[in-house]
Amino acid sequence: MRTWPAAVLLLVFALAAAAQEPAGTPITVTPEMRGAGVVSSGVKTPPPLPATGTETAPVPAWSGPLPYPVVIADRRNNRLIEIAPDKRVVWELPSPDLRIYRGNDDVFFSPDGNSLMVNEEDNYDIHIIDYASREIVWSYGQPDTKGAGPRQFNFPDDAHLLADGTVMTADIRNCRVMFIDRDKAELKEQWGQPGTCRHDPPRFLNLPNGITPLANGDVLITEIPDSWITRITRAGKVVWSIRAPHVRYPSDAYPTHDGQVIVADYSKPGRVVIFDPATGAVTWEYVEKSGEKMLNHPSLALELPNGNIILNDDWRNRVLVIDRGSKQIVWQYGVTDKPGHAPGYLFYPDGLDIDVFHDWKTTLGGK
Repeated sequence: MRTWPAAVLLLVFALAAAAQEPAGTPITVTPEMRGAGVVSSGVKTPPPLPATGTETAPVPAWSGPLPYPVVIADRRNNRLIEIAPDKRVVWELPSPDLRIYRGNDDVFFSPDGNSLMVNEEDNYDIHIIDYASREIVWSYGQPDTKGAGPRQFNFPDDAHLLADGTVMTADIRNCRVMFIDRDKAELKEQWGQPGTCRHDPPRFLNLPNGITPLANGDVLITEIPDSWITRITRAGKVVWSIRAPHVRYPSDAYPTHDGQVIVADYSKPGRVVIFDPATGAVTWEYVEKSGEKMLNHPSLALELPNGNIILNDDWRNRVLVIDRGSKQIVWQYGVTDKPGHAPGYLFYPDGLDIDVFHDWKTTLGGK
């Protein structure tokens, strides 16, 4: 009996499911979308580790500016890659098949650390990756086909797997946020309506490009026009809604440890802003207009446990850690302005998450 690769089986299942849905619109796949194709760093990585830490009880931290390894959605290399603070490659997932896995945009760990949630904007689908097996175990959407049906997307951005099995994703150009039952692969709720794009959450949304689950179950939504950031309960009640100050193109707002909001400005020159949603006051900001320190379309910034700021500087092909006090770049992976896939290189890194779940420090003898 012939055994089919998991990627092939997933493609068959996806096509079969798509046949039962309203027809979408096929998109033209350009060379830019395919990027470098199927590539790898070429590094022989160690076996994946079990998840022994949690967000509230993380594994031992490394010393230095980056306390934990970082998983990067290396978009135009069509891969996920995990880099330790000492810049060793510890985990990698090259695309198993460009037809179903291409242009990974954002990546976030599940609450238990066993899975990674990935969205692909210009491939119009989302996936769950099993960390241990490094395989796609769940997919939703129709590859290279856009639409507004229950199993279709029009530029899905951000996706999170919640503890109860719900998959939450922002469907930008359909102006909606979708809540999907993972086990049934069915849309069970949505905020916003395809075809009506305006800021009136949660009834209507205007090009939402970020959706972030908060510790108490609330959701932080980022809308592109007018830089709206809104906090909403899962029951659909708006807690607050405010325009992010000093930001032209907001990307993926996130909470800081003291209850403020950090957001990247996806522009050139780009910036990172931390502001107090209660007052709208900017409490920290990073922006440089030229030179090595200038950002070019950063799309995600997070506060690290040590207070430093990590971000992906998409168009300069690098991931940076910035010291909160001095505003100096104190850690970098990727060669500035030079795309590549060999060790030390990235190609349009568009998403990242911090790995507090797997104890690579002890395994590698890190400091």
